[in-house]
Amino acid sequence: MARQVRGGLAGVPCLLTQRVQQDQLLVRDDLDRLRLLDTMRMASQDHKVAVHAYAVSEGGWWMLATPATPDGLSLMVQSVGRQYVGYYNRRHGRHGSLWASRYKSCVLASAQDLLDAVVLIESSNPSGAWSSAAHHLGRTVDPLVSDHAQFWTLGNTPFEREAAWRRRLEEGLSAARQGQLVKAASKGWALGAEEDIQRLQQQTERRLTPGKRGRPSRSAGR
Repeated sequence: MARQVRGGLAGVPCLLTQRVQQDQLLVRDDLDRLRLLDTMRMASQDHKVAVHAYAVSEGGWWMLATPATPDGLSLMVQSVGRQYVGYYNRRHGRHGSLWASRYKSCVLASAQDLLDAVVLIESSNPSGAWSSAAHHLGRTVDPLVSDHAQFWTLGNTPFEREAAWRRRLEEGLSAARQGQLVKAASKGWALGAEEDIQRLQQQTERRLTPGKRGRPSRSAGR
């Protein structure tokens, strides 16, 4: 079975998610939530990762981010895990990891996928209390968030962008589109138009699409 593609490509947006173990909670109260978000902010700065959207729930987190270096995402997630889990264990008197597995991610090769990924993330908690939705709706300025250029295409003024984004969140995503994004993140393969994925494939030795299943035919080696 092919190993999932992890990490990212420098300058290319990536959709990430990580779940906690079934019998655990990622955050138990606002103090935990604020500590987690602050840890994410510091780790993103340290490892030069621009965070465009996020959502934190009791069961895990989602994020859309662009790394400046190929290993930036992995280093950021490792840093968050090391620092936050250490804090969480000390505060709540527990031991061991919180995570059900390693984080999952996929690169977004096409621009049209980016805003859909933000809708996926922020519509999971439209109140914005635990996500970047409040930032994009103009209710607060979130120090963790760095708006992607694609978000600025929604309007010429902050008011226009906020109104457009409110409509996008209200419209949501179709079940099929939501499933496509979730599956891409779970499987780890690039999401986007074939020509865009091929363009990115030329920039890395890492496979961005799954190989063909099964053994090669005997005639292939002749």
